Amino acid sequence: MADLGIKGLKFTSSPHISYGERPCDLMRLVIVSLIPIAVYGVMLFGLDALLKIIVSVACAIGFEALFQYLTKQQITVKDCSAAVSGLIFALTLPPACPLWQTVLGIFFGIVVAKGFFGGLGSNIYNPALAGRAFLFVSFPSSMSSSWIVPGTDAVTSATILSQVKEGAVSADGLTYMKYFLGNRAGCIGETNILLIILAFVFLLATKVIDWRATVSMIVTVAAATFISGGDALLALLTGSLAFCSVFLLTDYATTPVTKQGRIAFGIGCGLITFIIRRFGTYPEGFIFSILIMNSLKAFLDNIPGFIYGHKNAKKTEAKK
Repeated sequence: MADLGIKGLKFTSSPHISYGERPCDLMRLVIVSLIPIAVYGVMLFGLDALLKIIVSVACAIGFEALFQYLTKQQITVKDCSAAVSGLIFALTLPPACPLWQTVLGIFFGIVVAKGFFGGLGSNIYNPALAGRAFLFVSFPSSMSSSWIVPGTDAVTSATILSQVKEGAVSADGLTYMKYFLGNRAGCIGETNILLIILAFVFLLATKVIDWRATVSMIVTVAAATFISGGDALLALLTGSLAFCSVFLLTDYATTPVTKQGRIAFGIGCGLITFIIRRFGTYPEGFIFSILIMNSLKAFLDNIPGFIYGHKNAKKTEAKK
């Protein structure tokens, strides 16, 4: 169990990790990387997107503080983890979904998926993803038919992924560039691949995340799509694949701690995502793929290899 410098706050699910910094510092870097993506989402989808972001972040902080107060725990909202969860959750939502569902979803993520499991670091599932999955299962209509066409007030039920699956999207240079720069319908934070890549580079440079799970998932989806005869590049530019592989696949508490475990984690997420996209009823598969692999984290942690935070792990094992 690693003490992270805040009294009463410990990461219990990954006892071998030593972060070296206060968790609030790491979380603030994640928020910095998300700000350009959030700003672009507001520019693309308007004030409704901004309102969802504000409400989601405020409710995440409020629900966590209230839960900790009622259960007589130390209130730790200053670590910024609730704010990060609220921001990520909002960015995974369709722009036109009802605001009350935003409140309900982040309540489930913060209180049920995080608070009931012991708080920061003890949760099995990522709170933002759990909240999104709860809404997706409970309200499939609004979660799959609330897409705003940029530059208009039109709301459509057709997603880019469903159009790709039906062969309704022609693959050419202009299409690739359009999706790369984000001028399309989609979730608030998933559209602009360029900004997501820049955020990924920033988080790598500041050593906030590790690249293995993200790269493994992306390569797996691309390879499986190519082998099956699909357009691998279009598969990477559409849906929430890029956003989720950077911000949800790299969560400390729900990602394996070994190099081999993280690679296996990413490959598993990529394969499940491809299978759901290619053969399933739903056009997108990231929600279920990550949740399924989250359930296997304890098993993947036992894969022999380098453990993050233990620079001398191999030497220690050798001495034994």
